[in-house]
Amino acid sequence: MTGRNVNNPQQIVPVIEAFPQAVIACVGDVMLDEFVYGDVGRISPEAPVPVLHVQRSRSMLGGAGNAARNLNALGCGVWFFSVTGDDAEAEQIGKLLAELPRTEKFLARDAGRQTSVKRRYIARGQQLLRADRETAGGVGAEAAKTLLDAFRDALPRCSGVLLSDYAKGVLSGDAPQAFIDLARAAGKPVVVDPKGRDFRRYRGATVIKPNLKELEEATGFAVHDDASQEAAALRLLADTGAEHILLTRGAAGMMLVSRAGSGAGSVLRLPALAREIYDVSGAGDTVAAVLTAGLGSGAPVRDAVELANVAAGIVVGKTGTAVVERHEIVHEVLNRSALRASDKILLAAEAAELARGWKQKGWRIGFTNGCFDLLHPGHLRLLETARGACDRLIVGLNADDSVKRAKGPLRPIQGQLPRALVLSSLNCVDGVVIFEEDTPLELIRALQPAVLVKGGEYEPADVVGAELLAGWGGKLLLVDMLPGWSTTATVASLTDSAGR
Repeated sequence: MTGRNVNNPQQIVPVIEAFPQAVIACVGDVMLDEFVYGDVGRISPEAPVPVLHVQRSRSMLGGAGNAARNLNALGCGVWFFSVTGDDAEAEQIGKLLAELPRTEKFLARDAGRQTSVKRRYIARGQQLLRADRETAGGVGAEAAKTLLDAFRDALPRCSGVLLSDYAKGVLSGDAPQAFIDLARAAGKPVVVDPKGRDFRRYRGATVIKPNLKELEEATGFAVHDDASQEAAALRLLADTGAEHILLTRGAAGMMLVSRAGSGAGSVLRLPALAREIYDVSGAGDTVAAVLTAGLGSGAPVRDAVELANVAAGIVVGKTGTAVVERHEIVHEVLNRSALRASDKILLAAEAAELARGWKQKGWRIGFTNGCFDLLHPGHLRLLETARGACDRLIVGLNADDSVKRAKGPLRPIQGQLPRALVLSSLNCVDGVVIFEEDTPLELIRALQPAVLVKGGEYEPADVVGAELLAGWGGKLLLVDMLPGWSTTATVASLTDSAGR
């Protein structure tokens, strides 16, 4: 089976929106990533090395901690398990984890270890040096037992497991097998981001995610083309008893090789989706996190892999150890949809930036909003009149949950994605922004439209945002609605007809 572009957003976007339902147990080697930024103006007189004049520094979670950051950015709940030394760096890691919402942490202290720290010195975007301080051997028996016991206690509250192995000791030896056996006995999917040559340590995992170098080292195969990569992945499936091998192949994209009867088809190839590659740091953590979030929220492995591929294309376009937010994946999926009207579907920040550019050209920005469920001639009259009163029209669209709060549990008839795509297909609409709140007040504040448009059934004092218009010289336009056209009336008529 060959790869496909993201061409069914109506199927895949609900998978992304379900990520917050997942609670993931993340186990692995946590690190402290430190970045020291400065400028180089001279060479040291003591040795032929640059002298860095330090200007600022920052610290962030690395290793398995970066996987936890990615899970958190996707909206998942996280239970995080790792082992640190008994030092100041461990305290700093604990504080950084405490800042992540919906995250519970269990850090076993091992006095015989040194917490892993990777300090990078950077000038003008170039890394001059990386200095590592760590203990990479296996963790002490007491710390390992404490960690496994804590994992066992938390497992009933989790829907998926991610083992993030950085070969620093937390998942050394037989440790992965103990975590996998507990998780699979509890019916939880397990994703492994592996290290080392012996992948039999991960026996029974749902998905093992090596890159090309790791695949080659684990199998001894020369993996120079599709056929040899597939053969090596099949060998890993046989050796590990895993259900799937997800091979990340850099510029060649990804390959999912599945055991017979796993339900994904034997081989799925997905092309790389990155537009520009700035930095691959932490991209593997992003892929593993999205894959686990998908499986942990009940998605089929094919959909989870497709979203992981989209996320990989986003994260390599960022610099540093970055994460991908859930809304970024939604936006990328929509933009890659075969329905090119989706190019007009914007994030709020994008719409605000676009509006600023239009204003600089002297164009008048119009704004209207609504549910636009079952688009009818009354809607078209409103939108065409609004567009006639401005140069560019942005439409705020109530998200599904917002519609339910306003219209009741049986609405909307159509989900937010098809409603947005239908609106975007209209020539009179230049942009659509889906908003989750009950009103578009903050969106109006960000856009500062020259014309705010609503239906004539509203009184001026009842129009959300009308009170802001004077602040930037905007005007309110109320459009007389066509009599006899109402989505609510249409739904009621259909319900009556069905009842008869």
